[in-house]
Amino acid sequence: MAVKPFQITVSDDILTDLRARLARTLYTTASDSAYWAAGVDPGYLRELVTYWADGFDWHAAEAALNAFPHYVADVDGRRVHFVHVRAERVEGAPEPLPLVLTHGWPSSFVEMLRVTRLLADPAAHGGDPADAFDVVVPSLPGFLFSDLPRDLFTRRGVARTWHTLMTETLGYRRFGAFGGDIGGGVTQWLGALHPGEVAGVHITSAVVTSNFGENPATPEERTFLDALDAYDVTDQGYSEIMCTRPDTIAAALMDSPAGLVAWIVDKYRDWSDCDGDLEKSWDKDTILTVATLYWATGTIGSSFRQYYDYANNRPVPTIGVPAAVTLSHEPAFANFPRSLAERIFADLRHWSVPRRGGHFMAHEEPEQVARELREFFRPLRSAG
Repeated sequence: MAVKPFQITVSDDILTDLRARLARTLYTTASDSAYWAAGVDPGYLRELVTYWADGFDWHAAEAALNAFPHYVADVDGRRVHFVHVRAERVEGAPEPLPLVLTHGWPSSFVEMLRVTRLLADPAAHGGDPADAFDVVVPSLPGFLFSDLPRDLFTRRGVARTWHTLMTETLGYRRFGAFGGDIGGGVTQWLGALHPGEVAGVHITSAVVTSNFGENPATPEERTFLDALDAYDVTDQGYSEIMCTRPDTIAAALMDSPAGLVAWIVDKYRDWSDCDGDLEKSWDKDTILTVATLYWATGTIGSSFRQYYDYANNRPVPTIGVPAAVTLSHEPAFANFPRSLAERIFADLRHWSVPRRGGHFMAHEEPEQVARELREFFRPLRSAG
């Protein structure tokens, strides 16, 4: 399980081919007169693609990414890529708590970079050095530089891999876990499977699952679940195709960078807390950094695997380790009742509804996330 330093490098041949494809992009016309009502606005897409071809500086973006320490390691027979930022040690401060941050879809490790510096070096950002973390940000299996698992992609399986990465590969005896979306599911499973090593779990998008057989949903819970079903009717088209025909849509997105970035930004705009203005949450350079990473690694198709295999996920059992929820501010989780989280978390110590920061909260509101993580984990740092 040797850990090897890693540098992100995209060849000039790939970049030349990318720009040529972008220059040949064909655009559709809008299906609805309302802006973005039928998906990505063609005018915005043209603007974004033009900038990708002629204005975006990938080499500057690549250098900024490589300013973080990247590594790869063989974990359970498959390659895992991760960023590992060790805390700034301050004399007299306690040992930093290791913390693994897990992203979701259509995201990447980039989502977690803004908060990583705040967590690893709080003193440099007006915080207490006693709150420092050793931060590990892996790329999910099949995303960018990490291999797909040999068998099914499940949240439970990723949690086992992350446990091996943190304990056997990196040698941490005890650690915390944070995530949203897929990363939230992985985080829950880390707490459920490994209570001896996991100090606590913290999620944002409230991806809890529960069996209502013995304890029927309360009226408040039923109201929320009905609202979520209604929301999914308008939002879930992307999911249905990736769950049932991922290779069909992947064929288009692997061949068209414009299609690839459209597929990504559709969800960035819908799920971010941006009031319909995508670039309040995601500036063009960050969007195109993520899109270029997906394009250069050819992994948009493999990132769909967790959708195709979704039916193989089992319900999460009751989680006994200390837990926290900082609820994301997005339509899918509006009025999410605390009682749903309490069905899964037996020791829910921190519940926060800041009404700021959407599905990609660590990127959208890094100071808020850093503050909430410090507060939640502060009393959990020692094994007691």
